[in-house]
Amino acid sequence: MAKDPIKKADNGTYYFRANLGYHPVTGKQIQKYRSGFATKKEARAEYSKLILASAEEIAEEKECVTFKKFINEIYLPWYKTQVKESTYKNRCSTIQKHFAYFYKKDTDKIEPIHVQNWQLKLAKEFSPNYVRIVQGMLAVAFDRAIVLGLAEKNPARMIGNVKSKKVKVDFWTLEEFQKVISLLYKGDYYEHYLFISFWLLFMTGMRIGEAAALQWSDIDFETGILSINKNLYYKSMKEYKFVEPKTQASVRDIVIDSDTIKELKEWKEAQQKVLTDCEFVLSYGGIPTSKHTLPRALEKLAELAGVHRIKIHALRHSHASLLISMGENPLIIKERLGHEKIQTTLGTYGHLYPNSNFDVAKKLTGLLTYTPATHSVADYTSNQFTAEYHKQAI
Repeated sequence: MAKDPIKKADNGTYYFRANLGYHPVTGKQIQKYRSGFATKKEARAEYSKLILASAEEIAEEKECVTFKKFINEIYLPWYKTQVKESTYKNRCSTIQKHFAYFYKKDTDKIEPIHVQNWQLKLAKEFSPNYVRIVQGMLAVAFDRAIVLGLAEKNPARMIGNVKSKKVKVDFWTLEEFQKVISLLYKGDYYEHYLFISFWLLFMTGMRIGEAAALQWSDIDFETGILSINKNLYYKSMKEYKFVEPKTQASVRDIVIDSDTIKELKEWKEAQQKVLTDCEFVLSYGGIPTSKHTLPRALEKLAELAGVHRIKIHALRHSHASLLISMGENPLIIKERLGHEKIQTTLGTYGHLYPNSNFDVAKKLTGLLTYTPATHSVADYTSNQFTAEYHKQAI
């Protein structure tokens, strides 16, 4: 049996504390306190009045939650618990920037036409693939609003997304990479650090976060096995930490070649002369490599070498391209890059495979031979077997 909310104070008056449910935006419990009633009947009447009035107010407020309140006070705090810290920080600014278009509207009043106008506006400034990503984020936000009862429909899904555009994979050929790497002098400690960083990325296809997290204990110089089991979240020189790999398939072992083993041993020896017991492979100051250092150096070296500029991630594409040019099996490339599905590998690099239609045609040539018949089919009609065959065929 529920306790009576009406209480009697020491001075003979009555009071109560009413629990009015939870705020639809903040999720916090709503409580109101009233006191000084001469009789219990007066206190109960006020309690009932407050309960009824507040229920209506809460329902009305729930129906009128602005999209700005929903995103900032409900969605983002929840979204932060669903993704990795680095993913949240990267996407939070994108969400705030582009979702602001709807901030003045109530969440349940946003219609498909509003989303379409927003979509067209984005399409004038950004690539189709970027628009698709942002609209995907919006669709997920509306999915959450529906679950919470703040919206009845998902206008972002109702209008559909813009058409995707096949992105051309940028990479360096072996010759282009050799032009760049040849500019670096290993007698200089900093240039030696750049040399091993770019060499390792090109020869293994690791993601930059995986390479930055790589420690000497992850490399077995006897077997040549390099273990990738973590990623690095880097915010500043004083704020960085290990995080889980991108996907389960990202945890993998890569067998490195003898030349790379030799280069790593040389770098470890050079590093230990400057840094005592440094655990990170790609480090020249005792901490993991900065997310800005290598991209800037790569851009400058490309200019000096006279080759087109690429982003640091394109060294991963360059490794895949190199393996394809060597005729490696796509499944081997998939495992080496840490893709979850072969479709990802083929979808990204399939166009780099040489068109083998002409090779197939050459192989088929002469395979099937024909010896001309000496008699026509009509000459064999007297044969019982041939007659029966024709009868069945008819």
